[in-house]
Amino acid sequence: MPTTENDNPSGSIPLALQSLFYKLQYNDTSVATKELTKSFGWDAYDSFMQHDVQELNRVLSEKLEDKMKGTVVEGTIQQLFEGHQMNYIECINVDYKSTRKESFYDLQLDVKGCRDIYASFDKYVEVERLEGDNKYHAEQYGLQDAKKGVLFIDFPPVLQLQLKRFEYDFMRDTMVKINDRYEFPLQLDLDRENGKYLSPDADRSVRNLYTLHSVLVHSGGVHGGHYYAYIRPTLSDQWFKFDDERVTKEDMKRALEEQYGGEEELPQTNPGFNNAPFKFTKYSNAYMLVYIREIDKEKIICNVDEKDIAEHLRIRLKKEQEEKEQKRKEKAEAHLYTIIKVARNEDLLEQIGKNIYFDLVDHDKVHSFRIQKQMPFNLFKEEVAKEFGIPVQFQRFWLWAKRQNHTYRPNRPLTPLEEAQSVGQLREVSNKSNNAELKLFLEIELGQVFLFEIRYVGRLFVKGSGKPVELFAKLNEMAGFSPDEKIELFEEIKFEPNIMCEHIDEKATFRVSQLEDGDIICYQKSPQAGSSEQFRYPDVPSFLDYVRNRQVVRFRSLDKPKEDEFCLELSKFHTYDDVVERVAQHLGLDDPTKIRLTSHNCYSQQPKPQPIKFRGVEHLSDMLVHYNQTTDVLYYEVLDIPLPELQGLKTLKVAFHHATKDEVVVHTIRLPKQSSVGDVIDDLKTKVELSHPDAELRLLEVFYHKIYKIFPPNEKIENINDQYWTLRAEEIPEEEKNFGPHDRLIHVYHFMKDTAQNQVQNFGEPFFLVIREDETLAEVKVRVQKKLQVPDEEYSKWKFAFLSMGRPEYLQDDDIVASRFQRRDVYGAWEQYLGLEHTDHAPKRSHTTNQNRHTFEKPVKIYN
Repeated sequence: MPTTENDNPSGSIPLALQSLFYKLQYNDTSVATKELTKSFGWDAYDSFMQHDVQELNRVLSEKLEDKMKGTVVEGTIQQLFEGHQMNYIECINVDYKSTRKESFYDLQLDVKGCRDIYASFDKYVEVERLEGDNKYHAEQYGLQDAKKGVLFIDFPPVLQLQLKRFEYDFMRDTMVKINDRYEFPLQLDLDRENGKYLSPDADRSVRNLYTLHSVLVHSGGVHGGHYYAYIRPTLSDQWFKFDDERVTKEDMKRALEEQYGGEEELPQTNPGFNNAPFKFTKYSNAYMLVYIREIDKEKIICNVDEKDIAEHLRIRLKKEQEEKEQKRKEKAEAHLYTIIKVARNEDLLEQIGKNIYFDLVDHDKVHSFRIQKQMPFNLFKEEVAKEFGIPVQFQRFWLWAKRQNHTYRPNRPLTPLEEAQSVGQLREVSNKSNNAELKLFLEIELGQVFLFEIRYVGRLFVKGSGKPVELFAKLNEMAGFSPDEKIELFEEIKFEPNIMCEHIDEKATFRVSQLEDGDIICYQKSPQAGSSEQFRYPDVPSFLDYVRNRQVVRFRSLDKPKEDEFCLELSKFHTYDDVVERVAQHLGLDDPTKIRLTSHNCYSQQPKPQPIKFRGVEHLSDMLVHYNQTTDVLYYEVLDIPLPELQGLKTLKVAFHHATKDEVVVHTIRLPKQSSVGDVIDDLKTKVELSHPDAELRLLEVFYHKIYKIFPPNEKIENINDQYWTLRAEEIPEEEKNFGPHDRLIHVYHFMKDTAQNQVQNFGEPFFLVIREDETLAEVKVRVQKKLQVPDEEYSKWKFAFLSMGRPEYLQDDDIVASRFQRRDVYGAWEQYLGLEHTDHAPKRSHTTNQNRHTFEKPVKIYN
């Protein structure tokens, strides 16, 4: 695939794959996949989400196929993986045959009930008889007995087989894993028995003999597990097991026989006793198989030399390899080197009051020198001179000491004797005489009504016996204050776990105030007595307390939960009201109570399902905590009514089904919690289009395509939960209003039969139907067809059955329907219904594998 030197692997799937395969071929160690998953547009949550590997394979192939369009490799995916099959229906008694050609990139083979691959292929092409009530409607010939089946037109060079190890168990209402023993051969002959899998149109000159290339294994159960693969890259006898970063050589038995699944028998510990052998189920078994056609293997399993790789790729990837090797070498030699971090006055000026407050400098943001420990310190000074342009004779170096409050402060300057030593011999020494000069670092606090800042103004050398008051003129000059300005001084002491910033007595000596080298003094103008100015943070300690607890919060609209919309700087101690007020100000909203906030789930990277209630938390810090994780994300939404008022209301989503139009519109109903269902219906009447002005509505509870309840008008809505079932509103038909004494109102549901599981599966929209006392099925069918507007051709294939507790009894046209609904031995009315058996024509998901998706998985999506 063409790529360019300007492409970024993290944003280009082709380049990320090329990089991955290059490293697999030329690296001595395992290769990380982070670059590849980043090229998919995945974040950490996507990468660690459980996905179906076959579905990822399909989605990735489609994405590559799309990216190959218009390039020299267009069509490669089809050439490698695409095969074709013919679906046919052939009448037995008349000369009529219907065929449809379909392509496939992989085949899904049944495991349950099949001992091996050949049994699965036999089942795949098994002929189904369409006869009796299931006759086929042939053009010009009407209903006919017919045969229905599938045959293959051609197979692809690379045959990908997914073994259906996961299926839905209707009895247990859950997905289960099939761990039955299932064999697959090293050589697969799809021409066996005179090509019984091939259609008459297949090219019989192509030999469909395949050899096994790889076995993908799933280890675990339906709710989680682990994938690993056995691969023989050159189709030799040597297999390799790829298990994450661990790659080992394996023999053929482990790659084949031990992946068949089934049960394994433990050897007896006491062979002399007549003990029954202990067997256990093997939960590691083959999930996908890849076979390569023998006649195509030379062009598929071919050598890839460096000359086959684009030059810009070779240069880029070799450079990456060299950088990685250099880092490895540096790591191996790390004990010979040391890192010296040099903080200059410029760093203090640049950082203090911007990104550093409770210290002098962020040592991670100053210049670092990697120096050999044996280098004389005087030579190091020459390195500094080259880097900063400061002559050696103007350099003076101070050692920094770590204090008990976890800050680093300048401790003392290096002596000439120490500077003559090697870098590795330097030691921090903290002996000072009481008469030594102190080096104090000064910050000033500048304040307005709501805006404050800390600014670094410089450093002073003072005598331990001196007093702060003696420096006021100098301090005012440094800050740009008037010479006689009254000021107050504070010493920064610590900021963890709480701020400690103490007032300094201006008349006490520095020694008495226990000030040392490197201490930080903040000073400000003294507050004027009786001043009308109101300061949110009137002094240095209160402002630093704000800085310590401020939090930049990323706000996202609940409608776009992946996108940061704006950021606000808040305090962790801001109350609920403070936060919504600031959000409302930013959005230009007059009423902060119309803001509703939702916290962030750090593990799913999604909004929590329940929003924050009005004043439901005390402080911002409570909003940003999820279990033991802290986040900086909040979601917001703007309501059309104040949140306290909304919380007093019940919100219901009601799907209104129009009486004559084939449309469903979902309406949001908000009413006081003490309202009744009758109030919901009255509100709906103002929002929906009725078939006539006097139409009456009712509210139903629908779950799994069955009607479980008709809500009485006087029922309170407070306890109605529409999160788990659907609330459906519909007009009451006129026939139900003219209900006769011998008429019956029955439930009518659509269903299909799962022949493998012998279970009934409901689908579609359920409805009520009035049946008369002596009405036959033939008469009922006419009314049902008119109600559902089903064409004759399709309706002729429908079957009608009376169902009780999921067991169908098929009805004939002359059966009296009402007679079947006299029974009272069922739990609820929804378990006794008239069933309409037919094919579900509702749109399906694009990939068949999605039907087998585990309930906890989300669909695989590649974004780039």
